[in-house]
Amino acid sequence: MDSILLIDDDVQLCGLLTKFFSAHGFHIDAIHDGGSGLAMAQEHEHHIVLLDIMLPVLDGLEVLTHLRKRTTVPVIMLTARSADDDRIAGLETGADDYILKPFNPNELLARVRAVLRRSRRVSTTGVILELGEFRLNSETREVWKNGVPVELTLSEFDIFEALMKSEGRPVSRDDLAAILYSRDAMPLERAIDVHISNLRKKLEGSNRTALIRSVRGVGYVFVPADVRVS
Repeated sequence: MDSILLIDDDVQLCGLLTKFFSAHGFHIDAIHDGGSGLAMAQEHEHHIVLLDIMLPVLDGLEVLTHLRKRTTVPVIMLTARSADDDRIAGLETGADDYILKPFNPNELLARVRAVLRRSRRVSTTGVILELGEFRLNSETREVWKNGVPVELTLSEFDIFEALMKSEGRPVSRDDLAAILYSRDAMPLERAIDVHISNLRKKLEGSNRTALIRSVRGVGYVFVPADVRVS
């Protein structure tokens, strides 16, 4: 049975979501403040976390910051805030997706299932990809730079795998959106851009050479410093 950790101070919403997800075969633990939610996440393993931004004790972004220091468990942010800055902050902190309140429970269910499918997608061939100083194992979902592990979130790994598989050819935003969300990218969508930004920081480090380059009107291309692309 898939397990969900729901951290939200709306007790009524938690009750409704607990009944809804239980009816669809999930086990769900509901916690109503950020401090207790973080403790629960650190003490018990869940398959996915649903995390509200506005929480007592610790807000959702603080909880996510602490989580990302210890785990790559998939996280979907729940927020009533409409400002782009709040959604972007969640993605920059390491969330895999977000959904705005009020939402249709069936939409949230679809997103949860999509994220879980991605987290469990295992290569049947155990493909090892190597480009320049980077090595990626598609079966274990691990990445190394010069032999040193690079910790990536679920979304960051899926994007990087797609870019490496393209072998220097641009990957469109629609292709990336299909991988992450099973749909085309929306015109003003910022989620992919934020994931790319996070990925660049982790891969490039102090190196000023851009390894993931934007291709205007197309998408993104991965070009390791010591790999020439014709």
